[in-house]
Amino acid sequence: MTAVWPRVDELGLLTDLYELNMAQAYHLDGKSGEAVFSLFYRVLPGQRNYVVACGQEHAARLITELRFPEEQVRRLAPLGFRDEFLDWLADFRFSGEVRVVPEGSLVFPQEPLLELRAPVAEGQLLESLLMNYVNLETLLASKAARVVQAAAGIPVLDFGMRRMHGLEAAWRSVRAYRVAGIGATSNVLGGLSFDLPLRGTMAHSYIQSFDREIDAFRRYAQDYPGTTLLVDTYDSLAAVDKVIGLVRDEGLDVGAVRIDSGDLVAQARAARDKLDAAGLNGVRVVVSGGLDEWKVADLVAAGAPIDGFGVGTEMGSVADAPSLDFAYKLTEYQGRPRLKASPGKPIYPGAKQVWRHYDGEGRLAGDTLTGADEERDGQPLLRTVVANGELAVPAPDADAARRRLAGELAALPDAWRGTARAETPYPVTFSDALEDLRKRTLDRLP
Repeated sequence: MTAVWPRVDELGLLTDLYELNMAQAYHLDGKSGEAVFSLFYRVLPGQRNYVVACGQEHAARLITELRFPEEQVRRLAPLGFRDEFLDWLADFRFSGEVRVVPEGSLVFPQEPLLELRAPVAEGQLLESLLMNYVNLETLLASKAARVVQAAAGIPVLDFGMRRMHGLEAAWRSVRAYRVAGIGATSNVLGGLSFDLPLRGTMAHSYIQSFDREIDAFRRYAQDYPGTTLLVDTYDSLAAVDKVIGLVRDEGLDVGAVRIDSGDLVAQARAARDKLDAAGLNGVRVVVSGGLDEWKVADLVAAGAPIDGFGVGTEMGSVADAPSLDFAYKLTEYQGRPRLKASPGKPIYPGAKQVWRHYDGEGRLAGDTLTGADEERDGQPLLRTVVANGELAVPAPDADAARRRLAGELAALPDAWRGTARAETPYPVTFSDALEDLRKRTLDRLP
């Protein structure tokens, strides 16, 4: 049987077995009380100073459409589930409320990206799906935002599909990249699906298929006027001379040259000097090859005359920090606060709100985490997107998320915008009422 990624009617089965087991146990025990589940991460990964929230609004929409069609219920029957639970799954419709922070928001440890209020079995059933969905897009958007910041206004192109962790990850990455500010992608389906411009150059294999490098350049430029030619298959600077000859002597239209290896600073400067000396100021210089935010920042700091960065493997695999310490925890059941007391894994009970504060100059000054019913000066981040199992807001807008992220990064003080971990973390405080609720809940533990 051939499988690509799950069909829509299989989505309910894309979960861990214990989620179904617990949902059945709740159902069989008659535990149908209302629960609050909170999705957050505990610690910043790698050299991060912030994380970019992405995917949670789409995930919220997804659960309003989640169903267990008859065919999928039949597949579960041999696993030992009771008929009455399978009947419950067959009739499943999410009936609760979901609140999320807007996509493109900066989020910090312990701050909920998503809170869900629903009958406990419904909320439990959604844990694996929500965590997977939000984890992937948040990781990718966070990494890509760092690359875009490091590029300091120079366009960044996504070249990462071939080495990403699966086809669905490669596809969904493009939406996260659009939020993060990436300028274009080579991923055709991703670009078409999420309205990100498509860009592509050529591979070394095309050059190698010709007996002479110049013939490969000529043919490609004739077929694709304005194209970018890859010049480092043999000798980058000798190849630039060939490109200059084709443009100057044969009138071919070449938009850029791409260098994919070696000393990118020295080669970019030499290529730029050659192009300028030939009067080809409009031919751009693009570089690629193992780039990440640190290498991009070094190239920018060196003043290399680069007009675009092609970034692939390091960004697509989130190589330096490939996971987030996400948790999806029960924080309230039947109106009573709940938590666990495991060492090193603090949880604050109850439904919450995140308040964002700005100073007099419009810069981010810190966040306060409070109970959902508390009021503070500042901007409340969590808002309702699903009510009574139905969508309460329009579909998320990737352009609005992109603008939101750009605005929040511009307002973030320099100490937390760089590629290295800041000496002190961004300030996140907890209200006295929330701290008191946690203490009282701990005191009542059995």
